[in-house]
Amino acid sequence: MENASKTLADEYRRLGGRRVAVIDDNIGSSRDWEGDPVEAEKFWKEKIATLSDRERRDVETFLPSLNDDADVSNAE
Repeated sequence: MENASKTLADEYRRLGGRRVAVIDDNIGSSRDWEGDPVEAEKFWKEKIATLSDRERRDVETFLPSLNDDADVSNAE
């Protein structure tokens, strides 16, 4: 599915962005525990952080999920 939110998330990841999506009780957000490279951080601040809450959450749904990481850890 190609749309503006996915395009933004893909570009952020291409720049080395490390944020992960956190979805809890259908409320989405993102976490940045590792820190982003300079270009990814700048892209996030200029292109994603300036979006409305709903648009930003839409972008975050296309980031790797914290739940995905937990599933991988349990599988190992």
